[in-house]
Amino acid sequence: MQNYIEKTINFVKKTLENAEAGHDWFHIERVFKTALNINRAEHGNELIVSFAALLHDIADPKFNNGDEELGPNVAADFLKSIHVDDDIITQVKLIIQHMSFKNSFDNPGFSSKELQIVQDADRLDAIGAIGIARAFTYGGYKNRVLYDPEIKPELHHSKESYKNTTAPTINHFYEKLLLLKDLMNTDSGKAIAQKRHDFMNTYLEQFYSEWEGN
Repeated sequence: MQNYIEKTINFVKKTLENAEAGHDWFHIERVFKTALNINRAEHGNELIVSFAALLHDIADPKFNNGDEELGPNVAADFLKSIHVDDDIITQVKLIIQHMSFKNSFDNPGFSSKELQIVQDADRLDAIGAIGIARAFTYGGYKNRVLYDPEIKPELHHSKESYKNTTAPTINHFYEKLLLLKDLMNTDSGKAIAQKRHDFMNTYLEQFYSEWEGN
């Protein structure tokens, strides 16, 4: 198993060496560590959890013209190249296809303990102190304003609406980040999410105070 993981880590590091800072190797590493921590309590298949965590953003649609099939296919091709069993590859591919927030607007059609674990780990990296940093990093990458009091947050009800938003970064807290606490699957994920959720609320209070010059 360790040989598989080392090969996967090397592949991901090389593939993402020029990635946007919120979706780079360090993001993958954090999700990988968090997923393993959650898995110790949830008792999923550690190899599937590891592969899915390491490969979940290998070709993120946001940076690949919206192509949602590229990432799962790149992950599957790599796992085939290192001779991973087909049933494990199938599970990893399904997890990558179904774990993103935007896909939660669709009827998922697939669930597994391993999906729940990796999904929680990825969502945890989107909230709290690091989640705030990642949100503003991506907002800067997309040249979005920090905040505009005239543009109110919009709760999206479809994948297309969510994908096509160009709202200020602060709106993203209300349109996604503050919603994630209640979308956690595992008890471990819920406990960690509560602390990070509370931190984001404290941050927003300070942000609005400073916005008014206080």
